[in-house]
Amino acid sequence: LEDQIAGSDKESYLKEIRLIMNQAVFSYTRQIEMKGLGHAILTGETLIGDQPFAVVLADDLLDHQPGVLKQMVDLYERHHSSIIAVETIAPEQSRSYGVIAGTPAGERLTQMSQIVEKPDPAHAPSNQGVVGRYVLTPRIFDHINALQPGAGGEYQLTDAIQSLLQQEAVYAYAYQGK
Repeated sequence: LEDQIAGSDKESYLKEIRLIMNQAVFSYTRQIEMKGLGHAILTGETLIGDQPFAVVLADDLLDHQPGVLKQMVDLYERHHSSIIAVETIAPEQSRSYGVIAGTPAGERLTQMSQIVEKPDPAHAPSNQGVVGRYVLTPRIFDHINALQPGAGGEYQLTDAIQSLLQQEAVYAYAYQGK
């Protein structure tokens, strides 16, 4: 990127890019086969180790100040538990979301008791659908590793989170923003 920008009319952006690059360490891994979100996250296990980590799905654009991920990290620092972003959905949208159930645990916070992947509206446990932001504890890897492939041979993160609920608290957060 730097080589492409150097000498162009956008060269002034290099200062910002270099600032970011000097403040961060970037590592990546590739999911060679598309086997679901759980599998994609599992490919990062050796990079993440025993640290909490965030998952940001690029097809969900969330806007607010402070940012939604910042809101979630702050909650993680208070609760030291996995935090999953949710929003209110119309019942007919449940087939497009993971849907959670639980008990209120504070402002905008629910301690989860259940998460179901794309339920039929008649069987959805609530109107709270998961959006593409997660802060997860590293124990999620144990639960992904224990999964059997589901529909389409995919390893569903939702199934791993449901299993994780049996061992530690997981919270759904109705984020501030749009």
